[in-house]
Parts: sequence; C-alpha cells; structure tokens
Amino acid sequence: MLRVLVIDESSTRAAEICAGLALAGHSVAAVLPSAIDLVKHVEATHPDVILIETGSPTRDTLEHLSVLDRAHPRPIVMFTQDADSQAIRRAVQAGVSAYVVDGLDASRIKPVIDVAVAQFEIHQALRGELAESNRKLLERKVVDRAKGLLMKARSLSEDDAYHTLRKLAMDRGKSIALVSQDVIDMANLLL
Repeated sequence: MLRVLVIDESSTRAAEICAGLALAGHSVAAVLPSAIDLVKHVEATHPDVILIETGSPTRDTLEHLSVLDRAHPRPIVMFTQDADSQAIRRAVQAGVSAYVVDGLDASRIKPVIDVAVAQFEIHQALRGELAESNRKLLERKVVDRAKGLLMKARSLSEDDAYHTLRKLAMDRGKSIALVSQDVIDMANLLL
C-alpha cells in the first residue's frame, strides 16, 4: 500500500481520486489544492507517490516539482488534458514519472501508479550510476594530478608515483583519492 499525496484544485475531483486510490489499495497522505509549498508538505506527510490532476501544468507547478525532485525525489503521476509535446517535455524534465493525457479514470489509477513507480526506480538507479561514475572520474583525475606532481617533484615514474600514493593511503588509513587531494593541496600551498 502506497501513501499518495493528491494535488487537485477541484475538491470534487480530489474526492473521486481519493476513492479511486482506496479502491486501488493505496492510502491518501494529504490532499492539496496546488503545488505551492510542495517540499514542506512532502516533508510533513512523507508520501510515496504524488498524484496531480490538472487541466494543464503551469510553470509554477513545474517549478515546484523541479525543486521537489532535487530535494526529495518521488514518483509523480500527472493526469492532464494537455497533449502538447512541449508541456510533456517540461513535465518530464521537472520530475514527472507518468504523464497521462485525457484525464483520470479510477480504473487506471493502480496501473498508472505502478508504471510511475517502476519508471521512477529505473530513473533513480540511473541517476545513482551516473553520480557514481562522475565521482570515480573525479577521483581518477585527482589521483592522476597527484601522480603528475609526484613525478615532477621527485622524478618518479608513473608506477612509482602511484605506489607512493597507495602506500601513503594505506599508512594513513585513507582512500587514495583523499591522499591524492592532500598532495595537491600541499603542492598548492608550497607554490
């Protein structure tokens, strides 16, 4: 059972959505009339999914979703009447996991939420892999720079410079990247 935060300016439609969520086996964390202060509401209610019903996503709504996506990423489902490809692109860039045109049908809530959660999980895994790859690349650049400094300062071969860094890392109980950064910082102080 997922906790869903519902955003809909129409209280009648929001009640229908809540009923559809209950039929789908989900609970409602809160119902909001707009995405204003969305991050604050997410921090207070801790929903698993955010469901938005709107005629067309406004720029303000998309900005609030972008902020949320950076601060507290969640699967976001948007039911709308706006089939414009630019609106879809902007919504997806703001963090929307499922953009459903032609409005909300209670019978479609469960499969749409399931798809949004699956898409979100895949997207988060890719984000994590990208962040890890970027971290490793930066560490490698730092190690290469430190090796270059050692090679120049001590007339060492590349292998000897690497072994020196590795020995320093083991002696200090630090990663080779941290020791390499220390070497760079010390070189910068001395120059």
